[in-house]
Amino acid sequence: MIDDKSCLHSISQGNEEALEQLYNNYCDRVFNTLISYTKNEEDAEELLQDVFVTIYNTAASFKFNSSVSTWIYRIAVNKSLDFLRKKNSQKRSGIFTSLYVKHSSEVKHETPDFDHPGVKLENKEDAQQLFKAIDSLSENQKTAFILTQVEGLPQKEVAEIMKHSRKSVESLVQRAKASLRKELEKLYPERGK
Repeated sequence: MIDDKSCLHSISQGNEEALEQLYNNYCDRVFNTLISYTKNEEDAEELLQDVFVTIYNTAASFKFNSSVSTWIYRIAVNKSLDFLRKKNSQKRSGIFTSLYVKHSSEVKHETPDFDHPGVKLENKEDAQQLFKAIDSLSENQKTAFILTQVEGLPQKEVAEIMKHSRKSVESLVQRAKASLRKELEKLYPERGK
């Protein structure tokens, strides 16, 4: 087993075995990050493949200004945010079409309740409400919260991933927690006592 830097050098030379090793080292963690954004296993799996295709295609241009793991998470977060922007754009377009076109074939529906794979069975309902509340956060707050609180990454690494200062990430997490607390108190007023 070779280290991440050597692995990336090998990938940049077209070594698919090195890509497989890097994939095996990071796929579970990256998948958990992706599913925290997409809330859909199929979308997260598709994005996971896209992340590693991007790694394969851009490994030669990586400058090693950050750790390999930071770079991988940055790619995953960017792919997730792009996915959400595209999805929200399509949703707005669909709503507009269904409002103004008499015979629209679009079926309006709520997104199904989401079960994060890392959440214990007895906490599924609370987790579903938490992830709905997380969706209401700004992109930066959502990213800082997911990476530090859901994925458990250190704030220093999250700061590198987000290209922010550590203090900025700390502030984003605190604001996200305050927003989530307000949102969840609406849903569970008895727990706020």
